Amino acid sequence: MLRLNLPATGEDELAEVRTVLASGYLTQGPKVQEFERGVQAIVGSKHAFAMSSATTALHLALVALGIKPGDEVLVSDFTYPASGNVIVQQGAIPVCVDVLPDTYAMDAADLERRITTKSRAIMVVHPFGLSADMEAVNAVAARHKLPVIEDAACALGAKFRGRWCGTMSDAGCFSFHPRKSVTTGEGGMIVTERDDLAQKISVLRSHGGVRGQWYLRFDEAGFNYRLSDILAAVGVAQLKKLDWLINGKRAHAARLAGLLAGIKGISLPVEPAGCLHTYQSFVIVLDAGIDRDAVIARMRERGVETTLGTYAMHSQPFFQRTYGYKPGDLPVSDRLFRQTLTLPLYPQMTEADLQLVAKSLELSLR
Repeated sequence: MLRLNLPATGEDELAEVRTVLASGYLTQGPKVQEFERGVQAIVGSKHAFAMSSATTALHLALVALGIKPGDEVLVSDFTYPASGNVIVQQGAIPVCVDVLPDTYAMDAADLERRITTKSRAIMVVHPFGLSADMEAVNAVAARHKLPVIEDAACALGAKFRGRWCGTMSDAGCFSFHPRKSVTTGEGGMIVTERDDLAQKISVLRSHGGVRGQWYLRFDEAGFNYRLSDILAAVGVAQLKKLDWLINGKRAHAARLAGLLAGIKGISLPVEPAGCLHTYQSFVIVLDAGIDRDAVIARMRERGVETTLGTYAMHSQPFFQRTYGYKPGDLPVSDRLFRQTLTLPLYPQMTEADLQLVAKSLELSLR
């Protein structure tokens, strides 16, 4: 079976982990700091805080921004439900925003239509390694004086008009899940330019404690959202491969797009001018009338693992039951949820692998 994704790990990661195990310092420590400095050096952020996951990073960003029960947070609808779940966990109300049909990213016009007097923040998702139109989103945010969180879980290394994803807002959150460009197994990170947010995040991620000379003073009821040095060690090794990882995916994405160009019934991913797409996932859209789930099944029979693009949150039972959404309320997101297909893409793939993906898809669409 040709895997959907295969993390690029090896002796470099093992060597870094051995160093940590030999040190006896296993929880958050010097290797976490090294990992944070590595991400800072890549994206040029003033502050960076490693977290246990992108989900906890997003949640802590909301806490640091002062989001309270009953507040509304506008969020891209076409996303993994973790984006909405953290809003719910803070007691706030997720207001789902439709997306654009070509980039799958937040529609700034729909964003503005959904702002109310209860709106307190915007969470914009960069889908599959492609930046949302941050100029349009930030223009809306500025008009309504709303802070912005970038859910950049898939977008480490992606750019929008010369700026790094994660650094075009009040706080940006990355993921290091195995399907992301850089992995630590599980892990995440918050980056921010704001000193006030940085101070809150540094205290809240580790139980609310502030270290004195001999022990902690607990100023807040915080969280245990820390990343261990063991996982950070994997990240340190991975960051050294980032250019190879991204360039390999981009080269394979171009080749795969060429192989798929003549196949009817599909729309290929786009890379708008001024954007640098990392292709964390290679996601196509099947024409209406094609049973996407049947295509997934047929491709697996041919030895190729695929899956859906991602979810339309408003179409999921919890969000319907709790907030009264109905399938199709956000029509673009709903269509993408039902018709997108993620194809295998990772640097270790061979030309034969790419041709297998293309041929399998062509046969599975018949």
